[in-house]
Amino acid sequence: MLLAIESSCDDTSAAVMDAEGRLLSNVVATQEMHRRWGGVVPEAASRAHLSNIVPVVDEALRRAGCGKNDLRAIAFTRGPGLPGSLHVGVSFAKGLGLALGIPIVEVHHIQAHILAHFLEEKKPSFPFLCLTVAGGHTQIVRIDSPISMTILGKTIDDAAGEAFDKTGKLLGLDYPAGPIIDRLARQGTPRFAFPEPAIPHLDFSFSGLKTNILRFLEKNMRENPAFVQENLSDICASVQERIVSILLNKLEKAALQTDIRDLALAGGVSANSGLRSGLTALAEKHGWQCYVPRPEHCTDNAAMVAMAGHFKWQAGLYADQEVTAEPHWALTSP
Repeated sequence: MLLAIESSCDDTSAAVMDAEGRLLSNVVATQEMHRRWGGVVPEAASRAHLSNIVPVVDEALRRAGCGKNDLRAIAFTRGPGLPGSLHVGVSFAKGLGLALGIPIVEVHHIQAHILAHFLEEKKPSFPFLCLTVAGGHTQIVRIDSPISMTILGKTIDDAAGEAFDKTGKLLGLDYPAGPIIDRLARQGTPRFAFPEPAIPHLDFSFSGLKTNILRFLEKNMRENPAFVQENLSDICASVQERIVSILLNKLEKAALQTDIRDLALAGGVSANSGLRSGLTALAEKHGWQCYVPRPEHCTDNAAMVAMAGHFKWQAGLYADQEVTAEPHWALTSP
């Protein structure tokens, strides 16, 4: 059995996987308290991880029908993420691994999101391209094997998830705003035009779009203070359409440049219905294959860490007891 631990941001999660790569359990404790502040407070998140990690691991073992002495390895998210949150998971994994005398396996958070596809029945073939989209990262990654990945393009400022959340804040929506904007967008019409940034190569930028949305709202609310309330669904549909087009236009460009026909989505924003349907349409247009994990495997969870850890465990890529959290860990092959 392999135990996996995820604590990179505000969700504490533990999962158990068997030696054949079959997921036996996946437990997530979500920290709802951050909603009141409109975003994650790092110090509060760290304290919550300290409270949650033991009961979450115990529950994962119970659901898997095993005890800690049945474990043969422990995988953990080393980074990137919030420093305090990462330290909780890393320290717990090191301590338990030392106590049990079993190897520990460090996992890159983005690699884990990408390899979540191998939890599904329908799996991409190597090489494939993955658009990883979340609150803290937006990247196009070429995957040649479970342990060999190359970034082809990335955001030069804000991530797509930040664009959703900060737009939601401007609109007075709850946090996290992405799922709320997605729901409202399905009720609206994308009749407001927002520009697509002219960023070279395969990189992304969302800071200009956020500024454009702010100026748009300020102008229209000066003329009509009830503008947002009267047009909320159409605003959400327009913003979502532009964010999705920015993402998929770059992914299409990357696929044409590399001649790779298997395309995947990963990360929390990949649960967005507009992005999912847009990827499906793009794949149908070119005769490509597309892959998206189940929604519960898109957000932060230990099942994806278990899958990434499983591949590294098989390859004998272990960490030592000197390993520390790496909040800004770059995605490179080991």
